[in-house]
Amino acid sequence: MDIICMGEMLIDFTPGKEERSYVCNPGGAPANACIAIARNGLETGFLGRLGNDDFGKLLKKTLEDNQVKMLCPELTDKAVTTLAFVTLYEGGERSFTFVRKPGADIMLDAKDITEEMLADTKMLHAGSFGMSADPSRTAHFEAMKLAKKLGKLISYDVNYRNMIWSFEDAKKVVDEVLPYVDLLKISDEELDFVGGEANIPAMMKENQISVVIETLGAKGAKFFFAGQEETVEGHKVKAVDATGAGDAFWGGFLASLLMNGVTTADDLTVDKIREALKYGNASGGLCVQKMGGIPALPTKEEIEAFLK
Repeated sequence: MDIICMGEMLIDFTPGKEERSYVCNPGGAPANACIAIARNGLETGFLGRLGNDDFGKLLKKTLEDNQVKMLCPELTDKAVTTLAFVTLYEGGERSFTFVRKPGADIMLDAKDITEEMLADTKMLHAGSFGMSADPSRTAHFEAMKLAKKLGKLISYDVNYRNMIWSFEDAKKVVDEVLPYVDLLKISDEELDFVGGEANIPAMMKENQISVVIETLGAKGAKFFFAGQEETVEGHKVKAVDATGAGDAFWGGFLASLLMNGVTTADDLTVDKIREALKYGNASGGLCVQKMGGIPALPTKEEIEAFLK
């Protein structure tokens, strides 16, 4: 398997064409990234819990339709599938209102993690949303510890949502996560988690992080690697919905690295990172031109055509 993405998969209710109407779309950052990578022809697995309800069954079918292996195939009765209501603003930007007290995604347990599972993958990807409460938080740490022990690349998305937990609580968890991370994604709005942009090189050295990618929205993304910094510009497109765009970008970025043979930190080069950012920017640029998270994720063929 090329990558395991762990954490939340949920329902995004995005605004419909009629006033005060919503359209039900599958979403959730790790699941979005997972399917974005799968649409590049790579072998992916999703490690997360879905509710034993109509929404959970819809999400399970979405994974199956995208050839993603469900590593926790049994739906849980302990909580219902998490829901997110999306408000859109001019330019495609959005905010979220979550229904999750708790949600099924929080029911991921350390017992769901096995060494055999992680030994069978090249990379593990996770984010902070699924670490806002136990038992999922402990499960995430268990997976990252095992992945580190097995020499697997670990990708992490800060992905802070203030409706879910406080900055102070989230930062404590992120600080504890950083020593396990090889590839860190952080937005320009989340720089306080690493002490500001100027502190990124020192933070990388302290935690032995190989690459930090700072996302800059429509402006593209900036990489920090081996003492170098460089911004790769994004694409000027008409954005209608930014839901899932960051995950489309990161899925494209990780897919490009994997397609270029990156399976350890030693395989990383400036050229591979730069190429992966261009590929990720194209993936994100295509995503924002359509409504909904997962339905808007592009295929490898669409990204390659866009780049030409």
